[in-house]
Amino acid sequence: MMGRRRARRPSRRLAKFPGGQRHVLTALLVASIALAGCGGPAQLTATQIPTAGATISTTAAASSTIPPAAQGSTPAVGASPGPNPVQHVFLIVMENKEYDQIIGNASAPYLNRLASQYAVADQYYAVTHPSLPNYLALFGGDTYGIRSDCTDCFVNQPNLADALDAAGKTWKSYQEDLPSPCFLGAQSGEYALKHDPFLYYQDIRDNPARCRQVMPLTQLTADIAANQVPNFAWITPNLIHDMHDGTVAQGDAWLASFVPTILASSAWKDGGLLVIVWDEGSSSVGCCGVSGGRVPLLVISPNGPFGYHSPVPATHYDLLRAVEDLWGLREVGLTAGSGVQGLPDLIK
Repeated sequence: MMGRRRARRPSRRLAKFPGGQRHVLTALLVASIALAGCGGPAQLTATQIPTAGATISTTAAASSTIPPAAQGSTPAVGASPGPNPVQHVFLIVMENKEYDQIIGNASAPYLNRLASQYAVADQYYAVTHPSLPNYLALFGGDTYGIRSDCTDCFVNQPNLADALDAAGKTWKSYQEDLPSPCFLGAQSGEYALKHDPFLYYQDIRDNPARCRQVMPLTQLTADIAANQVPNFAWITPNLIHDMHDGTVAQGDAWLASFVPTILASSAWKDGGLLVIVWDEGSSSVGCCGVSGGRVPLLVISPNGPFGYHSPVPATHYDLLRAVEDLWGLREVGLTAGSGVQGLPDLIK
């Protein structure tokens, strides 16, 4: 991994705003300058300032799928901490799309509404090809030299589930079309083992109690209704809905039908975080010593940031590190390296 890169300081020019917004922004700018004078960095950036008269979309379609928390007339500036610390992380892993195939694509209207209202990493990269080693990097912080979608290449290594258990945090893996908890087959219908990294770790697949925490996606709806959502919920759609075998439009339509259940839950509203990421792109562009393509990453939190595009280069290792840092977890794999910084402007 290469060392951290310093993001270029953007312009701080302010547009003309109506009276109320102008007073708020002026106060924020003064506070920011004061902090800089005391040795603290000024955090008010051009990408975090709403345009003149801007409001978040309140069309009927958006209102039916995106919660009102993000529809205020003055979006929050930057990644300000909300009233509740993060208690629940939902991670949805999609498949095989570059950034430009999703962001700005008219075939993905729901994803682009989320992207415009919440936060997007503009320089986020997968680590390699094909799918499986990217899933292992997201869950275990390493690819272990695996360069295929093998279904018998199990590893005996520390992973995120181990770190969560050690910290007293709960977890589940929700897999669409998984026929039953702890199903160990390579495929069933549109479920594929290669997209279920939990079952590549021997201390999960060989432990019946832990293995049963890998369960069909339908269980998430029941867990939300019963207010029994784990601290960490990994979600893998099936091969159609994750865009692997399906189209961008099919994946977007599935997310539009599925994500609102998460955003309406108390687990998300009261200290929740939803992350949507793609495992790999179709190119080999990269950063930070990896090259799996530039892929989209959306961060959706009731506490913000809102309407923000991060320019900071990051990879799957940084996403895993961000989850570890949220709860002070033991770092696993390569996330302990000095070049892995997490996602400090997106997830706090």
